[in-house]
Amino acid sequence: MNVLVLVVDDEPDVEALFRQQFRRDLRAQRFVMDFANSAAEALSRIASTIEQSLILILSDINMPGMTGLEMLPKVKQLRPEVPVIMITAYGDADTKRKALEGGAEGLLTKPIDFALLREEIDTRLAQAS
Repeated sequence: MNVLVLVVDDEPDVEALFRQQFRRDLRAQRFVMDFANSAAEALSRIASTIEQSLILILSDINMPGMTGLEMLPKVKQLRPEVPVIMITAYGDADTKRKALEGGAEGLLTKPIDFALLREEIDTRLAQAS
């Protein structure tokens, strides 16, 4: 089974950072990590991953074009069972409220606590198996 985590962020260095943080997991093929540079690209990927076990979507909020918060209801329509965690540099109460009301499972603030994120992914992997 191909277990997938999708990361959505317009910053070019995010992919390298995530690949470095999870290099052991990726090398051990515990899961596959895919990246989308925009909300539109993410929605296209999500629609084409119906055959894969998509266990988690991590999405930045502030992106050009469609924001992560605008993308959230569209994701929930396509794959309502897949948890979405929003990522933001601004972890204020209003942003968190909007994310949770939109259907997000949670909100991570930058810089990302990768130990916490690893626990979240481990939980999702255990639920998927």
